[in-house]
Amino acid sequence: MQSRGLAVTAAKAPLEFFEFTRRTLGANDVALDIAYAGICHSDIHQAREEWGPAIFPMVPGHEIVGIVREIGTAVTKFRVGERIGVGVFVDSCRECIHCKAGLQQYCIEGMTGTYNTLERDGKTVAFGGYSDTFVINEDYAVHVPENLDMAGVAPLLCAGITLFSPLKHWGAQAGTRVGVMGLGGLGHMGVKFAHALGAHVTVFSHSPEKEADARAMGADDFVVTKDINSLKPLARTFDLILNTVSAELDINKYLELLTLDGTLVVIGLPGKPYAVNVGSLLDARRSLSGSMIGGIPQTQEMLDFCGLHNIVSDVEVIKADYVNTAYDRTVASDVKYRFVIDGATF
Repeated sequence: MQSRGLAVTAAKAPLEFFEFTRRTLGANDVALDIAYAGICHSDIHQAREEWGPAIFPMVPGHEIVGIVREIGTAVTKFRVGERIGVGVFVDSCRECIHCKAGLQQYCIEGMTGTYNTLERDGKTVAFGGYSDTFVINEDYAVHVPENLDMAGVAPLLCAGITLFSPLKHWGAQAGTRVGVMGLGGLGHMGVKFAHALGAHVTVFSHSPEKEADARAMGADDFVVTKDINSLKPLARTFDLILNTVSAELDINKYLELLTLDGTLVVIGLPGKPYAVNVGSLLDARRSLSGSMIGGIPQTQEMLDFCGLHNIVSDVEVIKADYVNTAYDRTVASDVKYRFVIDGATF
């Protein structure tokens, strides 16, 4: 299948239009026309080779929604014309205990990323969603509710599930006191999900101008963190804190906000390791943990939840030729709250 999209041909090079061939449709494969592709900050890190050696040319993109255009002879999960979503990975070993439990993101052999990797055959370069078409095994795609805006759905396939998964794993519900560190592409989804689950939600942000947005999304409280002393009155208050911030910070100040048996979950990737004061953990049996996206069953659960509660990401839809500018604006945090590329403009 011929495809047209955007590729980076070398580290830190600008994205440019690129024509390439998708793999032949297999018996269990689904082909889709991409309607929208979200821009994740991790796309920028990989396109600029900031996370180690990369494979070029690279077609980024792992927040993908579209319409099924063709199905393989053995496909039973999808029909032509249905909405479909593809996220951060497109395959896994399928045999390890985690894969069999529907936790493919923690595949012992390693999940197969949607791009910047080789597919399971060890030869085929995986190209991502900044393009007009895509081919994927039906087991690694999800159904998109009909009532949701397709553009707003795209970031749910990464930013959405990245926040939904820890909220579900640590049991956020009515009465749970949840803190969300940062109100960006990730954080704003955490606020929406925690609110819909019935939790009491507090946003920690260094940007006071975001308070109105945070409250509109469901935040009950908003704490400006420019003065770290503003956190002191909240000591031993929270059951769960989700850290979506990639900037370096004193994690101990936030650990001290946890109540007995509270957990701080790291989601953002800081540039340097945290210096953890063990005393911050010991004096309230606190936990410091991490979480990465979700498996296919939970991703479908999240989309169904979004359909029920009418939750989508706040997005700015752009044309494909605007992507390089969008990258720069994303790095500068100049977006509310996720850029999404219109698939018709590839």
